[in-house]
Amino acid sequence: MAIAPLSAGALRDRGLAPEVAFQTTEDLEDLDEPLGQARAVEALALAVAIHGEGGNVFVTGPPGAGKRALVRRRLERAALDAPTPSDWCYLNGFGDPRRPRAVELPPGRAVALRADLDRLIDELRLALPAAFESPHHRARLQALEKELEEARERAIEEVRRHAEACSVALARTPVGYGFAPVHDGAVVEPDAFRQLPDDVQERFKRDIERLQDELQAVLRGMPALERRHRERVKAANREAALAAAGGLLEDVRRRWADLPEVLDHLAAVERDVVDNVQEFLSGAEGDGDVPSQVRKLLSETPALRRYGVNVMVDRSDQAGAPVVFEDLPNVANLAGRVEHHAHFGTLVTDFTLIRSGALHRANGGWLILDARRLLAQPFAWDELKRALRSREIRIEPPERLLGLGGTSTLEPQPIPLEVKVVLIGDRLLHHLLCLYDPEFSQLFRIQADFEDEIARSADADLGFARLVATIARRGGLRPLDRPAVERVLRESCRRAGDATRISADVSSLEDLLREADHRAAADGRPAVAPADVERAARAHERRSGRIRERLLEEVLRGTLRVETAGARVGQVNGLSVASSGGVAFGRPTRISARVRLGRGEVVDIEREVELGGPLHSKGVLILAGYLGGRYCRGRPLTLAATLVMEQSYGGVEGDSASSAELYALLSAIAETPLRQSLAVTGSVDQLGRVQAVGGVTEKVEGFFEVCRARGLTGEQGVLVPAANVPHLVLRDEVLAAVAEERFRIFPVETVEEGMELLTGLPPGAPDAEGRFPVGTLDARVAASLDALAARARAFAASSRGEEPRP
Repeated sequence: MAIAPLSAGALRDRGLAPEVAFQTTEDLEDLDEPLGQARAVEALALAVAIHGEGGNVFVTGPPGAGKRALVRRRLERAALDAPTPSDWCYLNGFGDPRRPRAVELPPGRAVALRADLDRLIDELRLALPAAFESPHHRARLQALEKELEEARERAIEEVRRHAEACSVALARTPVGYGFAPVHDGAVVEPDAFRQLPDDVQERFKRDIERLQDELQAVLRGMPALERRHRERVKAANREAALAAAGGLLEDVRRRWADLPEVLDHLAAVERDVVDNVQEFLSGAEGDGDVPSQVRKLLSETPALRRYGVNVMVDRSDQAGAPVVFEDLPNVANLAGRVEHHAHFGTLVTDFTLIRSGALHRANGGWLILDARRLLAQPFAWDELKRALRSREIRIEPPERLLGLGGTSTLEPQPIPLEVKVVLIGDRLLHHLLCLYDPEFSQLFRIQADFEDEIARSADADLGFARLVATIARRGGLRPLDRPAVERVLRESCRRAGDATRISADVSSLEDLLREADHRAAADGRPAVAPADVERAARAHERRSGRIRERLLEEVLRGTLRVETAGARVGQVNGLSVASSGGVAFGRPTRISARVRLGRGEVVDIEREVELGGPLHSKGVLILAGYLGGRYCRGRPLTLAATLVMEQSYGGVEGDSASSAELYALLSAIAETPLRQSLAVTGSVDQLGRVQAVGGVTEKVEGFFEVCRARGLTGEQGVLVPAANVPHLVLRDEVLAAVAEERFRIFPVETVEEGMELLTGLPPGAPDAEGRFPVGTLDARVAASLDALAARARAFAASSRGEEPRP
């Protein structure tokens, strides 16, 4: 029985469900939930609800499905009800400046602490010089200087009295102190001294030697006097510094009395200020001889910056938990870094140059990362895993990650980490990480998998219409009337490759709506009409259609041979799908077969030259199984066949041409011509059943374009698997040609049905002995195979020198 072609009514899309009633999208509410993504939403809800470990998520799905927008919207909604996490800052470690202290503060108070300490330092830079220049402090220092001078004089005066008692004078010289003998109240000159009696000279010498020893002892005691003096001066300075700074620090202490860590730091600041008060005096504003630029430079030196506060995380303007997306997830942007700056020609650093990363900002909330970008950055994936395992953020210099020795640098105290990470990637990446990284499944236990397509139903149609309305409103676009929404729905079904399913590609949908809005605006329409959507869709195809048009041109010129009329033995029009600029299109390809006597092999020329992929080769091998099972049950298959896709110069993959290859092979065996006005797609199994393939819409339209360009005769058409009929979402011009019976689409379920359409000969069912009815195509195939078998027996007999048996 001949197979009837599909009617235009059977192929025309059914539009929106009748229950979806509206005039324009202005009548519809916004869609708050993602369309058809219940599985992914449930996974995200679980990740939000889990506290502690186990809340990290890997989001998978097709590109353009709105994964990032949905994740961010869901998390930001959950973040509003979550507590606001703490502020974090780094303070100078006065005991070990190489290890700055990490301090946790209530939300919003880190900036206040920084402001308080900055104000404190500014006030100290004014108050300390004023205290040291005060009359009271100057008088005290002068008194200490006077006491030192008096102590020196007393010690020297004691030596002088002892010298006078021995008639020896103590004189001060430019090089120090000296002794000289005295006689009759006058210093004895050297010449006169030599005139004195020897015993007098000896007495003077003994007395002077003894006095010199005494003077040396006094002079050796002078440093001790000066040391005691310096200690007393230092004590006076400390008292003055404490008096000046104590009141200022006490005000700050009162404001931070509830935070012991801050009080400990203030105590350390006080000790350091008192011990290093001279650093404040060197930059005093009252020094009129120092230019303002120099004073500013002195105030910015590391000596004074060590009293500041480096705010790493500020939550003062935040309500709820943070949701952070890091677009460039390298190590520095994730875990932070230590910067350096030039100071008098040298690169220096301190705790104020520590910079926060995304982990710091997301601490206490959620961090969203693109998985592919993360894995592309050196060491970033390992750094993220280390932070999640140890639950702390540790800032390391790059050379340590490389295992290289480096210069001395800071080692900031690690900050505790409490964060949930959301990785967004594709399914292949998720599979590879599960396969090759044993830590991945432990750290990311939840997978939120987005659907590629959504099954159509009344609820799905309504949801799609609301999605269109939402995109139009949020994008400031014109509303769409109901027929326009139906046209958009049809385009979405085309992208899904199935009339019963809607594509989840929201990005492409937004692009289509924006271009349709542009078309409506150009025509001055207040609402988008179906014609605007149609023109937008066709314009997109045209922009990406250069390769498709060039291939069609070469077919029409005869460069690429594709016949659409007449009949040929062993040749059939197969259909394949190519892609350019994200737009798929179908193209016809000649498939030819030749047979000869052989040992039952079916040779795939594409495979022999390594152009055929494994799936294509599998489809070819199935053909030998079909031939042997249907026609050669009691004897071997004694043919050699070659199959090739003519004028194919690239790789071939997939089994969608296996039915066409089988048709060409059967035609070559039976020496029966096939109609070239028909093209074929579909895979086949060993039982001869035609199976569904992908891209069936594009394949039909690709052959239709060739036939239309040459002129539709009503004889052209395409054989498609019956299982693919629901997948057909054809353009209006194809549907019109089908309705006018100028182009036909035949649904086939078996190879026998397809061969009947291609040859015009009926198939035959074998009897109990395996013989087919005379006049059927199967009888011709069986007869040809019998003839090949007879020739094989004759050839074998002659090679043995025997007479061939009939």
